Amino acid sequence: MATTIHVDIVSAEASLFSGDAEFIIVPAEMGEMGIYPLHTQLLTKIKPGSVRIKKPDQEEELIYVSGGMLEVQPHLVTILSDTAIRGQDLDEAQALEAKRRAEDAMRDRSSEMDYARAQMELAEAIAQIAAIHQFRKRH
Repeated sequence: MATTIHVDIVSAEASLFSGDAEFIIVPAEMGEMGIYPLHTQLLTKIKPGSVRIKKPDQEEELIYVSGGMLEVQPHLVTILSDTAIRGQDLDEAQALEAKRRAEDAMRDRSSEMDYARAQMELAEAIAQIAAIHQFRKRH
């Protein structure tokens, strides 16, 4: 029986992770999802949040994703995200500023489209802040 699964995490800018994992935890649209080797095939949206990767004989690695798509094959997991940032590279001051700007935009909305975009930006900023706190707890 397989003890690892290959994981690829790719953003619009770069490939952030490519390697084997004992398991991964992904912020799927309907809640967190654990994926182990030989998982059934799956294709689903993911929401902004932390992807936790348990590498063999190492600590978990955390990668923030802004949302995207998750594809699971029995021996391969692929995550495609517009933005992906390693846990240690997350900037709390920048995330807090993005959160403040999104909240201001929601208060001063000029159209429903502006409000919807501000809501999306707020959700991403909050997810980044949560990922920063999660990363700090582990390190």
